[in-house]
Amino acid sequence: MTLIDVQGLSKFYGSHAAVRDVSFKIKEGEIIGLLGLNGAGKSTILKILGSFLLPSAGQASMAGFSVEFDADRVRELIGYLPDRPPLYEEMKVVPYLRFVAKLKNIPHDQIEQRIAEVLRKTNLEDVAWKCLGELSHGFRQRAGIAQALIHNPRIIILDEPINGLDPVQIVEMRDLILSLRGKHTVILSSHILSEITKTCDRILIIDKGQLIAEGKESELESTFVTTMRIVAEVQGDVNIPSLKAIKGVRHVEVAKKIDAQKMGVSVSVVTLECEGDVRAQIAKNIVDSGADLLAMGREGNGLEAVFMNLVQASKKTVGKSNGVKHA
Repeated sequence: MTLIDVQGLSKFYGSHAAVRDVSFKIKEGEIIGLLGLNGAGKSTILKILGSFLLPSAGQASMAGFSVEFDADRVRELIGYLPDRPPLYEEMKVVPYLRFVAKLKNIPHDQIEQRIAEVLRKTNLEDVAWKCLGELSHGFRQRAGIAQALIHNPRIIILDEPINGLDPVQIVEMRDLILSLRGKHTVILSSHILSEITKTCDRILIIDKGQLIAEGKESELESTFVTTMRIVAEVQGDVNIPSLKAIKGVRHVEVAKKIDAQKMGVSVSVVTLECEGDVRAQIAKNIVDSGADLLAMGREGNGLEAVFMNLVQASKKTVGKSNGVKHA
């Protein structure tokens, strides 16, 4: 079921197009990642979806309600965390959430129960009676998500939720976002590719205000990444000519290293540049040659290659393939 429908959305500031002719659909229960460089237009799109900013052209609807003409109904449906959490620093966490709950028209007899639920979900129980201004950045982000969840919205919009968090806080925030899957429809923006990969069902890539690609990571990669770097650790002789003869292998490099875990045994590190995923053929070739394959994996992030190929492309391809949209 389509819950969010965006058609031809544009936002102009004078002659500058912050967003230009963006269209996409989101199904209920999905976690969608809005990926783009800083200034690409992600926050503008999210503000329009949240009925906080009017579009210059096009339309967007949330559960059938127009963000432009049914703004109050849209705001009832969504929980919104902007890039700067809307916190009153002099208030304590629980009174602040109580205040937000009243603004969201939660029935009086349900407010305390909802506060207890979001405190537990966001792991804020230990700081429930601390002033918001005294909290660390990570806890402030959690408080921002708590206020977005307080009325149990169908749609949750998170603008750069992990921005500025330390590694431990990033993992905790990732787990929190994943816990929302299925119960809520989530749209989150980020320029951190690894987190988009680990949390999102589908990805919308924004560049210079335009949607340049959308799809699952595997779909995007199969469409836009033509080469793959595969790294294998091999004990024994490496048959380089045999590896080069594998269809799809374009280049092979071999370097030696000492494996401390194997008491100083020399191990060959084989790096192969390939067209497509030929790991199975490479593994079979190494084993058939009589060497021991100790490890093998892909080098780098597939989404990173997709993203860099797209944003650096000077010419855009028009069409659709395998569920992937590119413009």
